[in-house]
Amino acid sequence: MGKAPILIDDDVKGDLEREASLSGSTASSVAQAAIEAYLRLRTAKRRAIEEATAEAEEGRFVSKEAVDRWVTSWGTPGELPEPAPDIFKTAS
Repeated sequence: MGKAPILIDDDVKGDLEREASLSGSTASSVAQAAIEAYLRLRTAKRRAIEEATAEAEEGRFVSKEAVDRWVTSWGTPGELPEPAPDIFKTAS
């Protein structure tokens, strides 16, 4: 099976070529790095959703208050770790 070319919008291609020029790299290497980063993020997002779904199915949840404390701490010297579930529902 042959490789199909990846079609890129002209505006995106221009941005890609500008970034390559500014960074002293090739458009191909910038595109490769961007695609790899995108795929890593998508994989991490998918895993996080799967883990959260499993926790929810088990009746384990993180309270809004815990999430709010965590998010408020982002970028501060006392940044908190991701909160653990603190609400546990039992099957009825």
